[in-house]
Amino acid sequence: MPRILFVKTSSLGDVVHNCPAVSDVARQVPDASIDWVVEETYAEIAALHPQVRRVIPVALRRWRSALLARATWQEISGFRDALRGERYDAVIDSQGLIKSAFIARIARGRKHGLDSASVREAFAARFYDAVHAVPAGLHAVERNRRLAAAALGYIAGGDCDYGLRVAGDAPIRIASPYALLLTMTSREDKLWPEEHWRALGAWLEQRGILCLLPWGSEEERRRCARISAAIPGSVVPPRMALADIARLARGARCAIGVDTGLAHLAAAVQIPAVGLYCGSDPALTGLYGNGRVRNLGQVGAGPKVDEVQAALADLGVLGERR
Repeated sequence: MPRILFVKTSSLGDVVHNCPAVSDVARQVPDASIDWVVEETYAEIAALHPQVRRVIPVALRRWRSALLARATWQEISGFRDALRGERYDAVIDSQGLIKSAFIARIARGRKHGLDSASVREAFAARFYDAVHAVPAGLHAVERNRRLAAAALGYIAGGDCDYGLRVAGDAPIRIASPYALLLTMTSREDKLWPEEHWRALGAWLEQRGILCLLPWGSEEERRRCARISAAIPGSVVPPRMALADIARLARGARCAIGVDTGLAHLAAAVQIPAVGLYCGSDPALTGLYGNGRVRNLGQVGAGPKVDEVQAALADLGVLGERR
């Protein structure tokens, strides 16, 4: 039984983008046993993939804030023991950062990563036993898929299958058809103007679609509340775990989101989704692999409200196709 370890720690979008590579390995390598090292915040997403045997959480972000604490070093020691408790046939660092390459180095087994011309941080390539060239201009999902294929000796291709299995009821009950408005992102230049969200939400409400605005931080909650105040019937739900947001997304009529991990998660659970790009390139990190997605806008030029409305109509969200 081949034992494979993926190292893809963060962020949420990156973790979601690694899921098709996991699906490929499960399909291409008979009886593969797949483990995954992932930042503790996103461990529940990796655990939604049924082909992942063991999720190994790492807490680099939290540990950095308390490096002098004894409990931190006890946790680091426990993580190291968990990582070295098994020998792998291949350790694949698809994150491509120095920190992830260092994690891969701790694991027992042949280490694979991108070469210095392909990897995000060139020095990381020095940590690998085998390096592989993957074109930098490919979408992140395809870069992950090609790296895994090169490491394990098969040809990348076929349908893009995120493989996530989202079971259980949504965390809140909603009688009406609903859309997720994913308004928050880590960079200000990726935000879509609040007045655009208000106009889009009012347009959806007029067509019988309730708007839900999930959030993660207090600043995001305030932003969602400001937008919601102008959209009749809209709901800003309580803060939810990522797995609960995945369950909520699975039952949605659609999702509209800026370049945020939650938008990629919505696309991964196979609902119609529209990505709004204002400060990043959708060719590299756009919503991907689901025939019911549309990416609008580009760096420095976000989409207009009517473009989003047209995309939703084209996706059949309103019960019609253009």
